[in-house]
Amino acid sequence: MADSITWTLVCVDCASTFPGDELRYRCACGGTLDVVQSVSPGIERETVDERLRSRHPHDRSGVWRFRELILPGADDAIVTRGEGRTGLHPSKALAAWVGLESIVLKHEGENPTGSFKDRGMTVGVTQAMRLGKRRVACASTGNTSASMAAYAAIAGLEAYVFVPAGKVAFGKLAQALAYGARTLEIEGDFDDAMTLVQELCAVEDVYLLNSINPFRVEGQKAIGFELLQDLEWEVPDWIVLPGGNLGNVTALTKGLGELHALGWIDRLPRVAVIQAAGANPFYTAWTNGAELVPVRAETLATAIRIGAPVSWRKALRGLHATNGVVTQVDDAAIVEAKARVDAAGIGAEPASCATVAGIRRLVAEGVIAKDARVAGILTGHVLKDPGLVVDYHKGELAGIESTLANAPQRVAADLDSLRRAISG
Repeated sequence: MADSITWTLVCVDCASTFPGDELRYRCACGGTLDVVQSVSPGIERETVDERLRSRHPHDRSGVWRFRELILPGADDAIVTRGEGRTGLHPSKALAAWVGLESIVLKHEGENPTGSFKDRGMTVGVTQAMRLGKRRVACASTGNTSASMAAYAAIAGLEAYVFVPAGKVAFGKLAQALAYGARTLEIEGDFDDAMTLVQELCAVEDVYLLNSINPFRVEGQKAIGFELLQDLEWEVPDWIVLPGGNLGNVTALTKGLGELHALGWIDRLPRVAVIQAAGANPFYTAWTNGAELVPVRAETLATAIRIGAPVSWRKALRGLHATNGVVTQVDDAAIVEAKARVDAAGIGAEPASCATVAGIRRLVAEGVIAKDARVAGILTGHVLKDPGLVVDYHKGELAGIESTLANAPQRVAADLDSLRRAISG
């Protein structure tokens, strides 16, 4: 552990504080925790811009480039795969479809293991090393498990992954197995797995790496940092992203607030969170102005198939700070948006495309103006849930109309048949 700790842990619910080096995921009152820097980070915006030209692995990371704002003093323990540095993609076709003059999409599926989770995991695993931990664990529907398994393997840590049996993306399960994680299939859903992993880490010397871990959130802040750097620090009117466990929303809004306090940006963008209608407890709580009530989640967007998000209070705080909104879209809208994102040559997992479906809804409702500057976050790679893609294009996805189907065509093995097929 570093000799000098420059942060404290602060409870979101009761404001109790704890030492920055204390192994703790929740307050004694049950509230989730923030990492709060207790001294000025001592870094200027120009410095992180200069690091874009550096070849040092810490500077080339889209997280550790901002290290003074993420985890000061971590240099000797940093575990990195060059995460971040993801593309910012404009699309005239998608802008027209959602009803905007223009749109840009920050594609976090371009991270090393295929999702935004790498940004939080590089910091979570680095903190595990600083604490001297040798075992790490997480519950996951796919992306988190792949990310934790990879970073644990790099660090030489033993990794345990809890996944809901039969409800995890096959490609992500394959990644967790390939990277050497002990994978335990829980007879239940993600929320059951999440409960069990927390119970395990409370009684065993295993470091928990779900987004309830406040250091995971610190790494995910860098999505917003890098997005604004991509935009040359010109703040968009809106940033839109999907909501599942809500750690990403928490991270984004926390980071934006910190940049504004430092004077790196002159105002805060509005933030919109999009939930799947079948996994919408945060949307319901937001709409009713009430406490969040867990639901039994069901949606084709597996990455946000979460009925009891642990970070909902932090996310709520962030949305109030940014004058944000929450909406929901059904699976049909998500799948159609995915077909559009894929056909635009960008491609993303279903949960990512809730972002685009949500933008379309908010524009149609007049919440987002047609001339607004909008940046959407795509959270995961197109090759998550590939079975859904194939079923959609074959017209075999139950309950979904394949309006943009591009089905494979079987052709006889002769030139005339091929010529007829390509001319037909």
